[in-house]
Amino acid sequence: MDRHKTDTIFMKQALFLAESAAQKGEVPVGALITLGNIIVGRGENRPISSNDPSAHAEIIAIREAAGHCNNYRIPGTTLYVTLEPCIMCMGAIIHSRIKRVVFGAYDPKTGAAGSRYSIGSDNLLNHHVDISGGICEEECAHLIKTFFKERRKKISTDGK
Repeated sequence: MDRHKTDTIFMKQALFLAESAAQKGEVPVGALITLGNIIVGRGENRPISSNDPSAHAEIIAIREAAGHCNNYRIPGTTLYVTLEPCIMCMGAIIHSRIKRVVFGAYDPKTGAAGSRYSIGSDNLLNHHVDISGGICEEECAHLIKTFFKERRKKISTDGK
């Protein structure tokens, strides 16, 4: 199977995790980590429900994958995430030695994988990450935009 087809299949699974997060009132971001074609980690955003600002989908998936691999470093893995990772998540990606990051929607405000910052691909660090963006971009972006549109609508009608 070609790389784009594989990336699309796994991104669709990450979208499922993002939708699950949205149903729980969290910003809809989903992530999964593969080693070969085996999923070794999954995560969905849950900073609100866990009262943990570090509980981003990527961090949760990294923790699960590291546990699965019984190592704090998970070389040879690919992280699929529906939204371009932030600075914190790119730091964790670098430290865990993830080989490749594939993301859906670009984040021009806080994206650290090329939009705002280029952490991991700028050759300033000891670990280089292969980054591919825009996989299932329309679906990923639509999910985020719809979530925030609904949230703004709710705030304007509830006053909260």
